[in-house]
Amino acid sequence: MSRLSRRNVLKSVLSGATMASLPSVSWAQESPPIKRKGNIRQSVSRWCYQKIPLDKLCAYAAEIGLKGVDLLNPDDYEVPARYGLVCSMGYGGGGEIPSAMNRLENHARIEEGFRKYIPLAAKAGVPNVITFSGNRADMSDEEGAKNTIAGLTRVKKIAEDHGVTICIELLNSKVDHYDYMCDHTSWGVQVVQAVNSPRVKLLFDIYHMQIMEGDLVRTIQKNIDWIAHFHTGGVPGRHELDGTQEVQWDGVMRGIAATNFRGYVAHEFVPARDPLTSLRQAADLCDV
Repeated sequence: MSRLSRRNVLKSVLSGATMASLPSVSWAQESPPIKRKGNIRQSVSRWCYQKIPLDKLCAYAAEIGLKGVDLLNPDDYEVPARYGLVCSMGYGGGGEIPSAMNRLENHARIEEGFRKYIPLAAKAGVPNVITFSGNRADMSDEEGAKNTIAGLTRVKKIAEDHGVTICIELLNSKVDHYDYMCDHTSWGVQVVQAVNSPRVKLLFDIYHMQIMEGDLVRTIQKNIDWIAHFHTGGVPGRHELDGTQEVQWDGVMRGIAATNFRGYVAHEFVPARDPLTSLRQAADLCDV
């Protein structure tokens, strides 16, 4: 099976037949958007829909009752606002998945990026920017945690001054991101607790943590104070959220809603079927 990640989007996500069908979708918001229950504020990750123009994706997201678009570059921060949405998570110079906060030599570069882009995020109403631990590359988890704490402490005031949250992402090191360090909730919580800032928290990717840990609802509820954002994705395969997957998504969403979480849950699955139909189905399933 091909590996699915932001670095390796399947070229076949949108077949020619699918692309041919796109004009049949109503992009214009001629009718009121679907009214969601509001217990889960849902978003959609841009990279999973690369072949759909961003404006069209935003228009459709608004039409089906989503509240944001995830993982946009600074040049696109303000696009969702045209459709009553926000960029719910932005790229802002926080490093790359294999090389980021756990290496001291990366800290100056990441600080420079955050100093440049976090003010732009704040201006555009972007609540979160993403960062990563980086890979182990023979570094111990203890040393990596110490370095990551130092790096995040170095930049936390930038985030605090602008009201933007820096989110370090939990990813699996078993299937998609071999050797990634921030691959367990306990490691991530240890780091953000030590940084001790309301503007430095975790991006809890449910897909990745199901692969690494399972026990999703209890882990989420125990650590919700340190979580600012969620991602979804079907396990196994990172495809649609449906009955072929091992995660009971409506149950997980109820678990999140029970904590009164007010951040965003962004869909980050790679559609294997008609992408917009799949996105609508995910939004319906997670509207608990």
